[in-house]
Amino acid sequence: MHRPVLNTAPAETPVSLAEAKAHLRVEPEVTAEDGLITGLVAAATAHLDGRAGILGRCIVTQTWVQKYDHWHRIMRLPFPDVQSVAVSYVDLDGAAQTVAPGLYTIQEDAIGGYVRFEDAFARPSIGPDVTGVSITFDAGFGVASNVPSAIKAAILLHIGTLYEYRETMADGVQPTNAHEMLIAPYRRVSP
Repeated sequence: MHRPVLNTAPAETPVSLAEAKAHLRVEPEVTAEDGLITGLVAAATAHLDGRAGILGRCIVTQTWVQKYDHWHRIMRLPFPDVQSVAVSYVDLDGAAQTVAPGLYTIQEDAIGGYVRFEDAFARPSIGPDVTGVSITFDAGFGVASNVPSAIKAAILLHIGTLYEYRETMADGVQPTNAHEMLIAPYRRVSP
C-alpha cells in the first residue's frame, strides 16, 4: 500500500468561524481578527484530521486515493468511516478500467475500513504500472454538523489556547488534558 493522496479536501471545517468566535468571546460584528481565527481553526483541525492528524481519521468528509501494487482479497484503507469507494486498475494495454461495484463491499473492523472482493471477482491482470490498482474513497463523519461534539470541543479548546498565547507558547502551556480526554475515544491506534 502506498501513501494515500488527498483528492478533494473537505468542503467545510468541523468548527465554523462563527463557532470559534463565540468560543473566544469575540463579537460577531468584529472582523479585525477573522483571518487569524480562520487560520487557528485550520491549524487545530489539521492537528487532528487526515493522514497527518493525530486521530488517524478524516473528520469532515473528504476524498482520498489509495494505490496498490497488487490485488488482494481484502484491501485495507488508511481511514475508518468510509462512505463510498470506486475501484479501478490499469490493464495490460495501459487502459484504465473500473471494477463493478457489485464485485466488492466496503467493510470496517477494529483496524479501520477496507474493501473486500466477492468470490466472483477474478482479479484481472494489471499493467506494468507499479501502482496499477487504485481505490478512490470518501471518508469522514459527513458534514460538520455530524462531527462528534467531543472532537468539536477539542478543536475549540486548541483554538482558545493558540488564540490566548498567539505570540509564543509559554513554558508548559499546551492544550489542556481535557483536549486529550475529548479526542481519546476517536484516536486510531495503528496495528
